[in-house]
Amino acid sequence: MKVSYTQYNLKFRHPFTISKGTKTHQPTLVVELENFGLKGYGEAPAIAYYNIPVEKMIEDLERKKTFVEKFAFTEPERYWHYLHHLLPQNSFLVCALDIAAWDLFAKLKNQKLYEIWNGDISKNPITDYTIGIDSIEKMVAKLKEKPWPIYKIKVGTADDIAIVKALRENTDSLLRVDANAAWDVETALKLIPQLKELGVEFVEQPLAKDNWEGMKILYRKSSLPLFADEACVFEQDVHKCKDHFHGINIKLTKCSGITPALRMIKKARELDMKVMIGCMNESTIGSAAVAHLLPFIDYVDMDGPLLLEEDVATGIQYDYGKIIYSNAPGLGITYTGLFQK
Repeated sequence: MKVSYTQYNLKFRHPFTISKGTKTHQPTLVVELENFGLKGYGEAPAIAYYNIPVEKMIEDLERKKTFVEKFAFTEPERYWHYLHHLLPQNSFLVCALDIAAWDLFAKLKNQKLYEIWNGDISKNPITDYTIGIDSIEKMVAKLKEKPWPIYKIKVGTADDIAIVKALRENTDSLLRVDANAAWDVETALKLIPQLKELGVEFVEQPLAKDNWEGMKILYRKSSLPLFADEACVFEQDVHKCKDHFHGINIKLTKCSGITPALRMIKKARELDMKVMIGCMNESTIGSAAVAHLLPFIDYVDMDGPLLLEEDVATGIQYDYGKIIYSNAPGLGITYTGLFQK
């Protein structure tokens, strides 16, 4: 097996702001695994507050490249376990390689990835579209620029209710709110009833990721469903979220790929929790990996290619929130870039 990679710094259409900060570009690593003449592709975007920059992914990949390539590839789960132990401190890189392995595996079988898992795409959830924090006028302008059936609103300011009110006045679409851990318990208890009045569907990560006592209180008192994001990174976190959140938001890059995400979905179902898969502003490559998991989840946020001005692949289309797959096997994408190695 041969591995290649390249890094990108993909520009956003608008500066993207959440409660943790603003960025104008999304750094990301794209990898290619070649085996038996077929090529599989994977992606891992870098997020500053997780301290795994693209440079670290490249450094670790170069250091372990011989071992990454020497594995006798048969199926992705075995490869993920091998990579998990080979790169224990770099879940982001493991994710990119795991996605590429699943793409390669499905191409070897000449099937679409969701077909490998017997997924029924007829009832797939539709993706929301994210409105990042900005002035109220600019947030309303972003909403009007992109008519969409579901919006995810980033909050965590002194004007959260004013923001949601202004957006509600300009759309009848479903609204979801993501606080990115910006509130305390008192603020959440005050805001959530008002958000419910404004027709908000659910709230994502209202409190700090380690505020489990606060979430226990909020879980009992909240009139809206609560979803864990920063508090649910790895497989072992799913069980901890029981009786603290109504659902979990899985990020492929954070949990280290499709392989653990499938297990997280299964575990959440056993605990009677709802499942969402979110994005970290991936290009079409990482977004396609999410797309093939749609038959198994309740909600999805995979709007990276819509938020980015640049892309590195084709194959996934968006029809007013509905995801349209290509007819190609694997992820169903065509990589349009070049590799450095």
